[in-house]
Amino acid sequence: MGFARTCSVALVGVDGVVVEVQAGLEPGVAAFTLVGLPDKTLVESRDRVRAAVVNSGTAWPQKKLTVGLSPASVPKSGAGFDLAVAAAVLGAAEVVDPAAIADLVLIGELGLDGRVRPVRGILPAVLAAAEAGYRQVVVPQQCAAEAALVPEVAVLGVRSLRQLIAVLTDGPVPEEEPGEPPGRPDPMLAGLLVPGAGLGTGLAPGRGGGEGADFPDLADVAGQHTARRALEVAAAGGHHLFLSGPPGAGKTMLAERLPWILPPLSRQDSVEVTAVHSVAGILPPGEPLVSRPPYCAPHHSATMQSLVGGGSGIPRPGAVSLAHRGILFLDEAAEFHSRALDALRQPLESGHVVVARAAGVVRLPARFLMVLAANPCPCGRHTLLGTGCECPPSVIRRYQARLSGPLLDRVDLRVGVEPVTRSDLLGRGGRGEPTAAVAHRVREARERAGARFAGTPWRLNSEVPGQELRTRWQAAPGALAPAERELERGLLTARGLDRVLRVAWTVADLRGRDRPEALDVAVALELRTGIARGAMAVPGVGT
Repeated sequence: MGFARTCSVALVGVDGVVVEVQAGLEPGVAAFTLVGLPDKTLVESRDRVRAAVVNSGTAWPQKKLTVGLSPASVPKSGAGFDLAVAAAVLGAAEVVDPAAIADLVLIGELGLDGRVRPVRGILPAVLAAAEAGYRQVVVPQQCAAEAALVPEVAVLGVRSLRQLIAVLTDGPVPEEEPGEPPGRPDPMLAGLLVPGAGLGTGLAPGRGGGEGADFPDLADVAGQHTARRALEVAAAGGHHLFLSGPPGAGKTMLAERLPWILPPLSRQDSVEVTAVHSVAGILPPGEPLVSRPPYCAPHHSATMQSLVGGGSGIPRPGAVSLAHRGILFLDEAAEFHSRALDALRQPLESGHVVVARAAGVVRLPARFLMVLAANPCPCGRHTLLGTGCECPPSVIRRYQARLSGPLLDRVDLRVGVEPVTRSDLLGRGGRGEPTAAVAHRVREARERAGARFAGTPWRLNSEVPGQELRTRWQAAPGALAPAERELERGLLTARGLDRVLRVAWTVADLRGRDRPEALDVAVALELRTGIARGAMAVPGVGT
């Protein structure tokens, strides 16, 4: 009886589980049995592997063949096990040395002609293999750059099963011709994209990220000085933002420019974001590492499952996970279904989302900066004078009530976006600051916060518990008195008071202060309640 074993990885959400692939040959009627809780796609690998082995010039063993995937209790899905199954079968048939594949992790789909096709989720799969102690992985050549992001792991990229057999048997490695002539898309890359997701979904608007990159500039926004300052505060402290105003005032323009104010992702954050995008199938080919904060703007018809994650079988990442370490922009927020919006309350607090389905429970990362944009009424003219808003008061109340109190209580900054004046639109007041200048101040403010939180699990002011801010990092004496009065009057909740204190720390960081003063708290209160207090008019505040 021939026996061989090798390894692959099963993905559960964005976490991987190393799976041992065992193949056993015994005398009997030729048959191929696959066990170990495979799904429909994995069951079909029997035919793909058989055809790939034969078309690679190797005889198929005419014996009773059993392939087991262990642990059997873990659900396994997708075609990424094909390469490991083929290697285990060839090891059991002694075409390759079983010892040569015992410590390998193989990931990839096989075509009927023996070519190795790329699959989604390579990065989290290789991360799981590295954590389990494996140091050699074999992946499709198109995914080798993504797998190489994991340190201390040797990566072998192959284009075909023939190349893998040659490497394992120390034979000459055959050259594989490219699938398509230059200038035409490679059909092999279709396995990396989810149909309907669209290339670039979840990535910041604009192209590139280095010097000379094409991206939206804040200087293009006419007027909106208060909203621009709120945007800067949101970026510096990671605070959620609500923009309310009539159509055409620039709410969407402001939101699209927010990702470029944020600093580039750190190495650890880049790997986290890339892993989510790889599993979701929206990682652009040729860009193995996402270096800029992602930007996700779902349509207001999006379902709750598409926002928080779900789907049949093992849940897949939703918009909140695609926006991890970046921006989730909900335009026309009042048009979203109320259940979908209220489902955001848990990830807003915890930074992750737990999705339970019949096939399993997954924990997906979801630490994002949320930006809401909404009109004041269905026609959008409620706050404008002399424009003929005919919406009845009851309709306006119902429309505004679609954004529930508990959801808005988790939003730190609430800003009214006024219509653009003629002088601002014509540039008579001068252009606003460019993105580069604002991004520089944001980076300096984050560096101050990072130095303050060194040795703690927090990096941004929005992440620090209120108890820590009240005891460990205190504001100047008497600075919180106005906010405490708002709490006593019922205009602020206890959570709201904590969030005012967090915003005050961010304003202090932007101003270069060691701790918040009364003016910083006044700015935070104005941004929180939307009630003008004159603080934002003070030079240097919020900039």
